[in-house]
Amino acid sequence: MHSQGNTKMFRSYQSILPSSNKLLQMKWDQTYYKEHRRLVKEAQPMVDTKAPATYMHLHLKLKKLQLEEERLATIERDNRILLEKMSYIMRTRGRVDNRNNYEYKSLNREKRQRELLRVTKENQAILKRIMLRKPEYSAQRWQQEWEENQAFLDNISHFPKDWWVEEKKSGGSSKKQSNNESEDNKEAQERTSSQQKDRSETPKDKGDNQQQQQQEQQEEVNEQQEQAEA
Repeated sequence: MHSQGNTKMFRSYQSILPSSNKLLQMKWDQTYYKEHRRLVKEAQPMVDTKAPATYMHLHLKLKKLQLEEERLATIERDNRILLEKMSYIMRTRGRVDNRNNYEYKSLNREKRQRELLRVTKENQAILKRIMLRKPEYSAQRWQQEWEENQAFLDNISHFPKDWWVEEKKSGGSSKKQSNNESEDNKEAQERTSSQQKDRSETPKDKGDNQQQQQQEQQEEVNEQQEQAEA
């Protein structure tokens, strides 16, 4: 498109499309071009490149500030009350305020007492029924049945009851008796042999024999002590 000033150098307006009146066609094309340029200038972008919107409640938290003010007010009130108490104590001699004359009053005390009495009576009735109830099982009858079963078992068994214990006891006593008898026999033989030697030996030999007998008796005593300890 050419401007208005440049059209003077042309003899006439050269339109792209055929037209009957070139002057009107020129004005129409200029008007369309200006409208096109205005629309291009005022066109909005398809992509939003603006900064995100900022919200006041995200930066300024009013609820938090309110809670902080309430907390500070509570602290201030407590401090003021404490200061008043301290000033009163300083102005006077002070007093002990640890007495609590409040009487506990319950609105449903009587109801709870009646409920407690009812539960106590029910428990006592249950306990009485339990104590008066006779047992289903008899320990005495069980003992009699067990003794009868033991008698039947002794009758059909090949060996008597606790026969190994009795054998051990009888075996130990028989062994002790045999050991005592053998020791007595040895002592009697030694005595007879010593008497025969005394008759046939000289006084010197008798002294030696007496020493040997004393040693043998001492050894026997030591052996008996060791057996007793074992």
